[in-house]
Amino acid sequence: MADSNKNTGRGRQKAAPIPDMGRLQPQAKELEEAVLGALMLEKDAYSIISEILKPECFYEKSHEMIFSAIVDLVASQRPVDMLTVTEQLKKRGELDLVGGPFYISQLTSKVASSAHIEYHARIIAQKYLARELISFTAQVQGKAFDETIDVEDLMQEAEGKLFEISQRNVKKDVTQINPVIKDALDMLQKAANQKEGLSGLRTGFNALDKITSGWQNSDLVIIAARPAMGKTAFVLSMAKNMAVNFNIPVALFSLEMSNVQLVNRMIVNVCEIPGEKIKSGRLESYEWEQLDFKIKELYDAPVYVDDTPSLSVFELRTKARRLVREHGIKILIIDYLQLMNASGMNFGSREQEVSMISRSLKGLAKELNIPIIALSQLNRGVENRQGAEGKRPQLADLRESGAIEQDADMVCFIHRPEYYKITEDERGNSLIGLAEIIVAKHRNGATGDVRLRFKSEFAKFMNVDEDVSIREFSSGMNGDMNGIPPIPPAGNDFLSAGVNNEMPF
Repeated sequence: MADSNKNTGRGRQKAAPIPDMGRLQPQAKELEEAVLGALMLEKDAYSIISEILKPECFYEKSHEMIFSAIVDLVASQRPVDMLTVTEQLKKRGELDLVGGPFYISQLTSKVASSAHIEYHARIIAQKYLARELISFTAQVQGKAFDETIDVEDLMQEAEGKLFEISQRNVKKDVTQINPVIKDALDMLQKAANQKEGLSGLRTGFNALDKITSGWQNSDLVIIAARPAMGKTAFVLSMAKNMAVNFNIPVALFSLEMSNVQLVNRMIVNVCEIPGEKIKSGRLESYEWEQLDFKIKELYDAPVYVDDTPSLSVFELRTKARRLVREHGIKILIIDYLQLMNASGMNFGSREQEVSMISRSLKGLAKELNIPIIALSQLNRGVENRQGAEGKRPQLADLRESGAIEQDADMVCFIHRPEYYKITEDERGNSLIGLAEIIVAKHRNGATGDVRLRFKSEFAKFMNVDEDVSIREFSSGMNGDMNGIPPIPPAGNDFLSAGVNNEMPF
């Protein structure tokens, strides 16, 4: 007896608990019969419920077979009635399994009309969804009792499966055009009231805003480049412009850098102090003053950073919803797409997983009605091409999946010819310190190239016409707009070496 109790105790630790034993699964057998009967009586009935029901939505196996036969008939553009359904089931070898011709005739005799078929179909779909959730939670409970399974992996798997269920079952109803026209006119009026004529979010890069009209709500924007082109520097410069200059709440998900590294990059960008000095802490006295003065811009800025490594699309979805709800986030930036995963779901290849990620990001942008900016790597095709024109990235260079190009509303490339030792254009103009933002795809507007200034020592992008450094600004304060104040001698205080004892910022 003792051994029996011992074994029972161990079995209870490992076994999956069966929820609500003795209770029937959610079902609506009578409604299933009513819907099937109506489908065989009214020729237009299937079009009403085609987007609501699938064969697996039916609890009774025989009803699932009958509905599958009806789907086959509709797909082959044949009429649906008691006789054709009976014949189709006979071809499938399932007529006897469903109860024969007699059962089919019984279904039609129980229905007077299809007047309430949509309402009945939605109840059946809800019952199916409830059964899916019961099955899902039972599996999760069973695995949670298994101590050999990592809890973090289980959470990822559970989140992925729940996301899959929600995506499979949630449908959005069509909308009559009138309210949509009103929304479009409201956006038009909003753009007309803007001085620059922008309907979206301003980036602070004037030429880019002119092409895009600002980042648009519900858009997925891919910004791609080869390594060392300045992808992170670009979005940090943009995030600083949006949050500090225009008070737009920004969320930045960094899968590559920690929060401290990310903020250090922003400090370098804003304070214009070389990154190696910020890292080592070897600042001159005037640079400490400069840091203290300029860093005030970042305090209380509506920038929210998250450095969760190997972020899944399901985690992002949860966090993004909370950020929008609690902090009013207007734009999401992800650095970068290829470091994300879709854990909890099975894929045949990495390309399929990246396709799922890009589709999910587009769906999230639509759901939250905000733009999502995702950075992306390019493949090595750029490196293998020769000449100045050959080094310019193309849509075919997007890494791992053509679905990225398909799902994105806009694809922009960052190109710095200087990186490839190309220092002059075809007209002999200098390309040193210049970067091109190539708008290669724009679903709702024009494509084109935008030139920006890139200051590599500060990892900073800026408008070409505003290339005024901190020291140049200080010279203006001293009445010398054309001069640049001398660099202070090593070891001396800036105030004693500067011009008129004024600050360089």
